[in-house]
Amino acid sequence: MRKFFTSLFAFILSGFAGGVVAQQLAVITDAQEEYILVFLLSALVTVVVTLVFFVAQFMTDALATVNRTGKRLLIVFTALFVVLIAIILTEKGPAEMRGDMPIVVGLGLPSLVTILVHWLFVRWRVGRGLIEAQVSA
Repeated sequence: MRKFFTSLFAFILSGFAGGVVAQQLAVITDAQEEYILVFLLSALVTVVVTLVFFVAQFMTDALATVNRTGKRLLIVFTALFVVLIAIILTEKGPAEMRGDMPIVVGLGLPSLVTILVHWLFVRWRVGRGLIEAQVSA
C-alpha cells in the first residue's frame, strides 16, 4: 500500500510542478493556443513517469533501481529534447527559429521538471521505507 500512495503523491506533486512550469512559461512568453500541446504533453509525461517509477519500486533493490530509472529517464527526455531542437534547426535557420522557441522550451522544460520532482520524491520515500524496515527488524 505504501508504494501505491508513494506513486499517487508523486503523481500529484510532479504533475503540479510540471504544470506550474508550463503555466509560467506560457505567461512569460505570452503564449496562445499552441500551449495546449504543452499542457497535454506535460500530463502524458506525468502519467508515463508515474507508471515507470511505480514498477521500479517493486524491484529487488528498489533504491538503486529508482536511481537508475530516474537517471535514464532524464537522459532519454533530454536526448528527445535535443533531437527536437535539431530537427527544428535543420528545417529552419536559427534566425527563423526564434518564433518557435517558446513552444520548444515549453515541450522540454516541464517534462524535465516533472521527471526530476518525481524521482526525488520517490527516492526519498523508498529510502525512508528502507530505514523504517531496518529499525523495526
